[in-house]
Amino acid sequence: MSKSKKRRYIAIVVILLFIGAYGRHRYLRSKITITGLLKDRAMSETSGMAASGISDSLFYVQNDSGDTSRFFVIDAEGKPFNTVYYNGDDKLTKGVDDCEDIAVGPGPEAGKSYIYIGDIGDNGANRPIIIVYRIEEKKSLLNGASKTAKASPIYLRYPDKPKDAETLMIDPLEKLLYIVTKRGDAVGVYTTPLNSNAGDTVTLTKRSTLSFSGIKPLKWITAGDISKDGRHILLKSYQEIYYWERKPNESIWQAMQRKPVNPNYEEERLGESIAFSADGKGFYTTSEGVFAPIFYYKTP
Repeated sequence: MSKSKKRRYIAIVVILLFIGAYGRHRYLRSKITITGLLKDRAMSETSGMAASGISDSLFYVQNDSGDTSRFFVIDAEGKPFNTVYYNGDDKLTKGVDDCEDIAVGPGPEAGKSYIYIGDIGDNGANRPIIIVYRIEEKKSLLNGASKTAKASPIYLRYPDKPKDAETLMIDPLEKLLYIVTKRGDAVGVYTTPLNSNAGDTVTLTKRSTLSFSGIKPLKWITAGDISKDGRHILLKSYQEIYYWERKPNESIWQAMQRKPVNPNYEEERLGESIAFSADGKGFYTTSEGVFAPIFYYKTP
């Protein structure tokens, strides 16, 4: 084949590849929905999101380090419904150290739903004790009738050494609280039962380690969630989302040992929040930054 013909064939292949890539990009973009923006400037360091257990349309979000002991009630469009303050650690000026995630699920009293706020961030890996605050869900928090909530602190320690973590999840089936650490080539998966009393100090149980491909810090784990029925699991890094469907009689940590599915994801500037919708048919992500967009994706 002559050089001119080779060049023509190469040019055709390049054009076809470009058209295919452009078509795929357009297809993937068509699967992304922006439902709104975080409409309150106070939600500028959003690092956690969870669907309410007593409302099908409302969510909780909270800021990370630097904020006080509070969280926000919003809808999927980012409209604020309430700002709720809770009692934090009186030894800290702002009541909390570094809240990194929020989750919703069952708790010590049957038939009630609870909000769990994870003061679990530890950039220097030097906190011997981390704290999870448990708050009973009430309709008055959703409609703005109550601006304060009573929080029950549960003190946690790792069985090995302190870790930085930004992922707190609740398994409604086995009634376990999950923490997944953030950094390193492999991250740890830790659990503790949900029936701890207020003020208890509990040693977490290490269940497994997970490894993800990619470069640091883009592959660090920044958020996660478990659907309300316990069937679906999400973790996210700055660059990817990882999804598992739980099998019958399988624990969450066992399910995460299998190879995950990577759903379509529009990479965010500092994406540290992910939450299933109340029905589990989709999930939302948002990021740090004033008026950050809220993205919606269908569950695989």
